[in-house]
Amino acid sequence: MSSAAQPVRHPDVRSPRLMTKRAWWLVVLNLLIPGSAQVVAGNRRLGRFGLAATLVGWLLLLAALAILLVNSTLLVAIFATRVALVSLVFVAVFYGTLWLVLTLDTLRLVRLVHVMPRARVVVAAVALLGLVAGVGGAGFAATRVAGAFDILGIFDGGQVAEPVDGRYNVLVLGGDAGPDRLGLRPDSISVVSIDAVTGSTAIFGIPRNMQHVPFAEGSPLYGPFPNGYDCGVECLVSYLYTYGEEHPELYPDAIDRGTSPGIEATRDAVQGILGLTVQYVVLIDMQGFQQLVDALGGVEIDVRERIPIEGGEDSNGQPINVAGWIEPGVQRLDGYHALWYARARHGTNDYDRMARQREVQEAILRQMDPANVLVRFNEVAAAGGAAVSTDIPSPMLSHFVALALKAKELPLVTMDFVPEAWDNIHPDFAAIQATVDQLTAPVTASPSP
Repeated sequence: MSSAAQPVRHPDVRSPRLMTKRAWWLVVLNLLIPGSAQVVAGNRRLGRFGLAATLVGWLLLLAALAILLVNSTLLVAIFATRVALVSLVFVAVFYGTLWLVLTLDTLRLVRLVHVMPRARVVVAAVALLGLVAGVGGAGFAATRVAGAFDILGIFDGGQVAEPVDGRYNVLVLGGDAGPDRLGLRPDSISVVSIDAVTGSTAIFGIPRNMQHVPFAEGSPLYGPFPNGYDCGVECLVSYLYTYGEEHPELYPDAIDRGTSPGIEATRDAVQGILGLTVQYVVLIDMQGFQQLVDALGGVEIDVRERIPIEGGEDSNGQPINVAGWIEPGVQRLDGYHALWYARARHGTNDYDRMARQREVQEAILRQMDPANVLVRFNEVAAAGGAAVSTDIPSPMLSHFVALALKAKELPLVTMDFVPEAWDNIHPDFAAIQATVDQLTAPVTASPSP
């Protein structure tokens, strides 16, 4: 067939104007419908393969978008497995490689030497920019998905648990094992109680210096402490972590359950205090927390009073030998300063510190917007793996995501059992549990008039 009948496949190379027009057609076709340039001007077998792969890719994207719009938690459930993540990495590498082959082949078909001289650089630049965007995008996607393995690895342990009295209760411990501490002890203790249907959430804060905490008769700690935690001196609830670690025989199956004897001892204490069954535990290491804040690019905090960094305190409880200060005002704190804002106690008290830790937690959640996390995904994933450990299993992820989405539409209930309202030396545990029952009671619809 003559070149006049098929000017794209069999062009007249003697016409620079025609070759330039043909070059633009091929480059644009490759950008819009990968594989089409080969079908009309090159290897039809390669072109058909590219077109089929392009169509499949579009269908996969449309299916993912439809699932995201209709049931976003199903999408999380699909991709919260290693098989799905490996498949995504393979798909990204496959499409990046295919785009590279098709674009280079399109440049070959263009025959730049026959294109008008002033158009050669522009045509080549457009094709190469498309190449960089396609291959770079695929590489970006592959590295981000690969980074998700760090996050998924956090949810390796534990077993699926059913709600108790219609609620999931998650113990959140802030573990402080800094260089000036001997071992790890949970200075921040709270329970997040979530309605398994509505997502309605209540957070209960327990001061680390609460004393005489009780244990249920089935607890391994009930034997040594049948009348509550009494070690003969100042017996704080936060010390039970160390006690559990020093007596691993009390919880011989803790490691197999994805926790530790210290965590299990703290769980038993919290259950005794609140009267709730705690299904899962999340431990946040404060040193890893510093890396997480840095990975997010810092957190914005409204500092209300001057906070000391490091140092000690004098006989009047005032800070001395400090390394610096966090000054009042709205500012963005890096990981180091956010850590000290959350953990500093000199010149203040434990209850002020609990409030500051809650501020930092809320600031991190605000900073966890999709755009910021996507840009810094690998750093956030790596820091998250260093900062957080939990016995929540991966099969529960999609369910908790669904509940979290529902919880956004509902008011958050918070209650910290701290002085002056609550006695932490001789606590009224019956009153505490009655308050917990009241705040976690199912909300019933008002009768219609």
